[in-house]
Amino acid sequence: MTEVVDPRPIAAVLISVVGTFAILAAHRRPNVREGVTLAVALGKFGIIASMVPGVLAGDVYVWSLGSFVIDIPFELRADALGLLFGTLASLLWIITSLYSIGYMRGLGEHSQTRYFASFAMSLSAAVGIAFASNLLVLFVFYEVLTAATYPLVAHDETEEARKAGRKYLAYTFGGGVAVLAGTAAVYWLAGTVAFTPGGIDALATADPTFARGAFALLAAGFGVKAGLMPLHSWLPDAMVAPTPVSGLLHAVAVVKSGVFGISRVVLDVYGPEAVADLGVGLALGSVAAITLVAASVIALRKDNLKRRLAYSTVSQLSYIVLGLSILHPDAITGGLLHIPAHAFMKLTLFFCAGIIHVETHTDDISDMAGIGKRMPLTMAAFAVAAAGMAGIPLVAGFVSKFYLLVGTVSVGNYVFAGALLLSGVLNIAYFWPVVYQAFFESEDAHDAKPLVENPLGGTERASLARPDGGRPEDEDDEAEDDLDVDPEELGRPDFSGTEKRDYSEPAPLVDGEYAVDQNPSDHTVDEGDEGDDADDHTPEDHHGTEDHHDEHHHGGPPPSGWTRSGWFGGESTWFMLGPILAAMTGSVVLGLVPHAAVFLRLIDGIVSAVLAGVTL
Repeated sequence: MTEVVDPRPIAAVLISVVGTFAILAAHRRPNVREGVTLAVALGKFGIIASMVPGVLAGDVYVWSLGSFVIDIPFELRADALGLLFGTLASLLWIITSLYSIGYMRGLGEHSQTRYFASFAMSLSAAVGIAFASNLLVLFVFYEVLTAATYPLVAHDETEEARKAGRKYLAYTFGGGVAVLAGTAAVYWLAGTVAFTPGGIDALATADPTFARGAFALLAAGFGVKAGLMPLHSWLPDAMVAPTPVSGLLHAVAVVKSGVFGISRVVLDVYGPEAVADLGVGLALGSVAAITLVAASVIALRKDNLKRRLAYSTVSQLSYIVLGLSILHPDAITGGLLHIPAHAFMKLTLFFCAGIIHVETHTDDISDMAGIGKRMPLTMAAFAVAAAGMAGIPLVAGFVSKFYLLVGTVSVGNYVFAGALLLSGVLNIAYFWPVVYQAFFESEDAHDAKPLVENPLGGTERASLARPDGGRPEDEDDEAEDDLDVDPEELGRPDFSGTEKRDYSEPAPLVDGEYAVDQNPSDHTVDEGDEGDDADDHTPEDHHGTEDHHDEHHHGGPPPSGWTRSGWFGGESTWFMLGPILAAMTGSVVLGLVPHAAVFLRLIDGIVSAVLAGVTL
């Protein structure tokens, strides 16, 4: 191990801070603003990538700004674990920036300058988290990330968006308080909060009760952003944000900062040996196992595509936490490898959801029958990423989950192994209906049964007629009052008399017309009327509203059916299609040649260093 004093860690953090101000200055020139975004993203990735060869060779790049609090330095340190997260976040920022340009312009979104500036600051905080050399510096950047992402969550400025933003702040700042308390407890117990591969020695001999308490505080604080139940509910509500933000929250920075924090605590603060001795690994693993199964079950019941993906994220993040808590080298490898694997796959899925929204204003799975012919490239990419999430071979999810399963079985924990297998089956159950409806059904002849929402077994539209007319129970009394109406006022004859009508004869006329002609079914809306109604709605009406198809929704196939698109980009712009295919390609490369993709090589070094108790 060789420590090298080098300014590149701080440069990687500051370049996007400078970029934030440049983006704000270019607010009147959108092309310049977005050019700055791409230039800064490329520069950040270039700086971080330049450190990878040295770290793989055994170097660690350090830059200190002097003492911070007491004798704790404000120091940035690019080691193997930090580069795993930093390289991933900076690489995916490039892809997300390109996609954001197509998405924000495609919908004519407001406040685009604020959006791109907040994105740049968020990535600065994420890289600061990656390169923090101790718990206190990590806490500072952890809180900066919360503040920087709030404008993105509340971007739509609707009441729903503001409510989701307030909930996001309450949960994540609350988690930050727990991290700070845990950091103070570790300093009190060990006299240091510096990250040390294999763990801080003093914690192994500290009072077990206080050591467990400090671990619980840190795990809970980081577990908020990692989506561990019951601290997860902010995450699905944050789906009100634009889709590229959902990608940032679920794949790139925010949730990954949570699992990264847990990784630091398990590997570099307590160490596997102390975690095992204190018995906290089993508790953490139990929470993760419950989360990954329960969130998968909940995902089954979500018709809104983004919300289904949100609960999928809650489940998939727990794979990472479970791998870390098992403490076997293969399980740790699988958990850490699932960080980039999940990032590439989930970013692909969210990008697909976003392009479907931009091009068709369709957000619900039940409206997507036959959409594969309208968006063949998009849905093919979705199918590949979904297969990876379910652990199908040749995609990244299979490799990481295989390591996890081997490690779990190796330590003889068959309960956790069963949870992994059950969750894999549930992954197939909630992703397959999307692919099936898109490619194997048509919009005029489809079965909504694969969806499990409201009445168990199918969507409301797939249910049999109900005697209450489908009204919620709390509306029964009010509905009964509405029945006391003169039938003549409704434009139909009164059949309530004692005389039975002869149904072999034509129905009585009302004002010279049959009642059915006076009140035609409202589902046969004139195409022109539908188009006029659609024009009354803005893109913001469709962000994060799970039940919008019941009121003012103009998604789903048009009356004439989906327009067939070719396989060469006719479904949208390449600003959106290109990033989708790039993210999908990354998930395939990680599944086919994980060592060549550098992430697994970094992870091998991390695990070796932790087991040896020496710095890499």
